[in-house]
Amino acid sequence: MQITLNLDDALLDEAAKLTNLASREALINLALQEFVQSHRQKNLLDLAGQIQLAPDFDHKILREMPRAAD
Repeated sequence: MQITLNLDDALLDEAAKLTNLASREALINLALQEFVQSHRQKNLLDLAGQIQLAPDFDHKILREMPRAAD
């Protein structure tokens, strides 16, 4: 999708230096990905203390299970 934005050039330059990304498109996509990830993590943290596990739940057995390939 194409869109026209008025962005802070100094902020873009600083982000480019920090990330070593050359294109503005890559910088904006990275910023959006990190924004979404940050909010997902925040939403999970908001649930802390609100989830009640079954009394027989064994979290240690999960460590022994093979992980699915990413």
